Amino acid sequence: MDLTGATWRTATRSGSTDCVEVADNLPDVVAVRDSKDRQGPVLAFTPQTWQTFVSHLKRR
Repeated sequence: MDLTGATWRTATRSGSTDCVEVADNLPDVVAVRDSKDRQGPVLAFTPQTWQTFVSHLKRR
C-alpha cells in the first residue's frame, strides 16, 4: 500500500495516551495507525467502509 502523500490527523476523541491517527486524503483508501507506533502496522479501509464505521460510532 502506497501511503506517499498521506496527511495524518489525530482522531478528535482520542485520549492523551490512546491516540489513533487517520489519513483520509488518499484515493480509494482510508488508513489508520497508532500514533505511538508511526512506523508500525497500518489498517486500510475503503472510504465507504470507513464511513459506515464512523456512522455507527456516532450513533452511540
